[in-house]
Amino acid sequence: MTDPWLKDACSLVDAMRAGELTPLDALEASLKAIENSQLNAFSHLDAEAARERAADADTSLPFGGVPVGIKELDFVEGWPQDDASLVFKDRKATYTSTWGTRLFAAGANPVGMCTASEFGGLNVSVSKLNGVTGNAWNPSRTAGGSSGGSSAAVAGGLVPIASGGDGGGSIRIPAAFNGLLGMKGTAGRIPRGPRTEIAPLTVVLGCQARSVRDAARWYDVCAGYDMRDPYSLPKIEGWERDLGTRELKGLKAVISPNLGSAVVRPEIAEIVMEAADALAKDVGLILVDVPVKMPELGFEWAVSNLVQLHKALQGKWPECKDDLTEEMAFGMTIAEQAFNLNVAANNEAQRTEANETMAALFDEVDLVISATNPDVAYPAEVTLNLRVGEQKVGPENNGALTIPANIVGNPAVSIPVGTFEGLPVGMQIMARHHQDPILFDLALAVERERPWPLTASGAPV
Repeated sequence: MTDPWLKDACSLVDAMRAGELTPLDALEASLKAIENSQLNAFSHLDAEAARERAADADTSLPFGGVPVGIKELDFVEGWPQDDASLVFKDRKATYTSTWGTRLFAAGANPVGMCTASEFGGLNVSVSKLNGVTGNAWNPSRTAGGSSGGSSAAVAGGLVPIASGGDGGGSIRIPAAFNGLLGMKGTAGRIPRGPRTEIAPLTVVLGCQARSVRDAARWYDVCAGYDMRDPYSLPKIEGWERDLGTRELKGLKAVISPNLGSAVVRPEIAEIVMEAADALAKDVGLILVDVPVKMPELGFEWAVSNLVQLHKALQGKWPECKDDLTEEMAFGMTIAEQAFNLNVAANNEAQRTEANETMAALFDEVDLVISATNPDVAYPAEVTLNLRVGEQKVGPENNGALTIPANIVGNPAVSIPVGTFEGLPVGMQIMARHHQDPILFDLALAVERERPWPLTASGAPV
């Protein structure tokens, strides 16, 4: 095997079990693709250790022998723990994430670390440490973030699956930009330990996947309660086994491409509307017309999110200011000047209002369908707001569609539903807490009726 595996991870396991190729074949093909890639999707490779693991891989395990990318903000003992920042470029991890321990025990072979935005603070993949990561469909466009390297690597044909994290859209935004399935589960679905940082209670872990069953198998392996994350949820068995078994007919859904607050490009809204209508017909959803207006989170929420960064930089700030990306340095400066009890109180009031707004909406409907991103991927090097004509397509506006599910903890999935100007478009579906299985089945319905390309056209790039 000389070419990387361009089907999904589950089919790779099947092929290895059938003797069509070996784990070492799959690994060497991935390593060659990474070496030849222009995407800049990996910040660290562990090739020799990966070869040793491949030689002893047990393909009877769920991910036995599958080469896997690990998001740069995750922890693998002995690997860099740099948070995609020059400030910590020499730091090494002293432990492996809880979910990572579970994934590796299930046979996954970690190849290296995929690029992310600094501290996960922006939904782009640009950092002073790693430079710019390109979109798998067009390297001159953004991969999104903060799991942008993971998405580019999976959609670009470098590895079949990679880890991701979502504190405000960081799984769904890059998944949509790169044409992948991006599942953000109910808060606590996959534990964040050990040494879990509780605040700001918006971060959910998961993966960047080519197929629904890949993401479901990831949940089978990684999800479930762990003592070191006190907010983690009990384990559910059979995520992959039970795909397609839930009753979807009769569920009430509202289609609101902009969630009542975001500026969405009209062509993207039209694509999402058509995809949502088609899904409703496929599975028998009842479409209802109810008002959707997500509360806009203010300055207080953004400032409060910098508490963990303040802790991480203790003893280094402000001397490290020039090593930080401009946005992180600016945010820290403003936060130091502005954060106080009044800001904290207003932040909690906004969170309560968001909870009430979302609960009232789900009193009326079972599903809320929107765009994932307000536009297709913008230029790769952009980190601040960009205007194209009257369309605001910068990274700040993306959060208007994805952040609400993080604030309240609802599950939300981004599903590829087509392309515009040669770049992928994602449709987001939100559901009530703990209704993750319903979202998997809705995504499966789309996948079966209107399958999407598992990798970018012409991958690997």
